[in-house]
Amino acid sequence: MHFKGVAWTLGILTSLFGIGMSIPAAISWFYASGHALQFLLAGSMTVGIGILLQYVGDKPERLSHKDGFLIVVLAWISLSVLGAIPFWTTGTCTTWVDGLFESTSGLTTTGATILTDLEHTPPAILFWRSMQEWLGGMGIIVLAVAVMPLLGVGGMQLFKAEAPGPVKDKLTARVTETAKALWYIYLGMTIIAGLTFWMAGMKAFDAINHAMTTVAIGGFSTHDSSMGYYDSLWIRGLCVFFMFLAGINFTLHFAALRKGFHLKTYLFDDEFRTYLKWLSSLILLVGALTLATHKGTWDEVIFNAVAVATTTGFAVSDYAQWPPGTSMLLLMAMFIGACAGSTGGGMKVVRVLLLFRQGMREIHRLIHPHAVIHVKINEQSLSPTIVQALWGFFVLYIVCFAVISILLASTGVDMLTSLSASAACITNTGPGFGDVGPASTYTNLPDLGKFILLFAMILGRLEIFTFFVLLVPEFWKR
Repeated sequence: MHFKGVAWTLGILTSLFGIGMSIPAAISWFYASGHALQFLLAGSMTVGIGILLQYVGDKPERLSHKDGFLIVVLAWISLSVLGAIPFWTTGTCTTWVDGLFESTSGLTTTGATILTDLEHTPPAILFWRSMQEWLGGMGIIVLAVAVMPLLGVGGMQLFKAEAPGPVKDKLTARVTETAKALWYIYLGMTIIAGLTFWMAGMKAFDAINHAMTTVAIGGFSTHDSSMGYYDSLWIRGLCVFFMFLAGINFTLHFAALRKGFHLKTYLFDDEFRTYLKWLSSLILLVGALTLATHKGTWDEVIFNAVAVATTTGFAVSDYAQWPPGTSMLLLMAMFIGACAGSTGGGMKVVRVLLLFRQGMREIHRLIHPHAVIHVKINEQSLSPTIVQALWGFFVLYIVCFAVISILLASTGVDMLTSLSASAACITNTGPGFGDVGPASTYTNLPDLGKFILLFAMILGRLEIFTFFVLLVPEFWKR
């Protein structure tokens, strides 16, 4: 472990995060909302902490995979805490738990909120929430590309020879070059989304905020009624399109762009085809149940289904009032989530696909005991260790969900709210059902419950193993 190198790297990240607070400060000055000083002080404090970490640390010549895990976990926790400072100093959140909850929800792109009356919330605060989600969204992609391959858990295993990732051979050799290329795609998608939202009728400020939170699959809005505020099929259609795009593996976007935006690149990918089929099936099933009871319209069904399946968390209507069968389908959609290497949450489509294929292999083995049957992705066989890791991830994910649900229920929260809030936070979706439905917020939950859920957000965002690997004693041995 190179602790000084870890400290120096965290110092760089913290300093950049603090400098970023100058942007909402400028917005506060532009709109004369009176919070510019608080953001500047919060930014100065954050930069100061970053400089101190760089001073006590040393620029590393190289970082080991253990250093990478430690940096990722500490970065998500420390930046969530520092990101809460503006919520506290501006008086937006009255308790430290509320401020930390809002900040963690933003940085992990969960989108669960305790704020109400967003129409009268200062613009700088609204922008800071959106900006946190946008920064966290890109951070997720870098995490997937640079760190998760080392764990071998069947997600974005792009740089491990025995783990055939979706587009492993189509990426640049260096992680830094790959991360830079993905940044450009992410930024370009955000700019295009913002421009199209604005052209479709959104105000410029709203367009920028919603572009950031849509591409980040975060779901924070500038209005209490979320995207339901906009009674425009154009705006809703554009939002569905960008949620769908952001839910795709970003390295697949990279590979397609390298070939001149060749659509066959997408269609040849197993995970993308499954993602497309699953979304289509979900829309048809939810639509059949909802329209049969005259509870909603097709545009509401399509929007809400895509928003939940990609774990974005936007809503155009209160889908908690739809028939019970739809609630179960949407809850299942939260757990499946978007594609690996996207800004979405959940267990990821590729993992669910591979678990299904592993299950089918076991069924075929019962019929043909001596047959050699491989689990494949994109015509490449998976090694047995990857398959084992997939099952380990699945079991640990479900166990964590169950424990968090029990702990939340122990604070006095009813069963439906406990189960759905735990699912919505560990999958980084945001809105759930019960008291935390799309027409509600998390503000009425007890402080201990909020603290449990913010831990669930970080756990889900770090894809479980990245956090728990730090708890293994062997991790700290030389």
